Amino acid sequence: MKKYILIIAVSFMTSLAFAQSYTEEVDLIQAAFGMAKKDIVSAFVQPSSSQSEAFWKLYDEYEITRKALGKERIALLEQFAQQYANMTSEQADDFTTKALALQKRTDKLIATYYKKVRHISDGLVATQFYQVESYILTGIRIELMEGLPFVQK
Repeated sequence: MKKYILIIAVSFMTSLAFAQSYTEEVDLIQAAFGMAKKDIVSAFVQPSSSQSEAFWKLYDEYEITRKALGKERIALLEQFAQQYANMTSEQADDFTTKALALQKRTDKLIATYYKKVRHISDGLVATQFYQVESYILTGIRIELMEGLPFVQK
């Protein structure tokens, strides 16, 4: 699993290096990440043949919302990067408030789709979905926090 997270991180960083504008960066990152991510999920989430079609339809729906939250996260990080050198107390508070709200929305999204997956499949498939999504999200959060400089006075 850690190997897959590393692949995602490399894809993410490579996408950043070759993007020409902010909008292209977001689209490129999410396109590369979404493709690799679905492969990872399919390796760990094992719906039965009768559950598969419903699961993947629901998963694609989930990914649309998750990617929108990802775009918000990227925009927030870009704002932080622009303000970091001369960040005021108000800007720091605004960043943290938005980051916490975004984290809460992301966690709520996974919980909501856990219930939806459980409804169309069973507890095992829903737990597999929850575990892989939580693992990937935790890896992303760790990578982002490691790359984010601590705010200084």
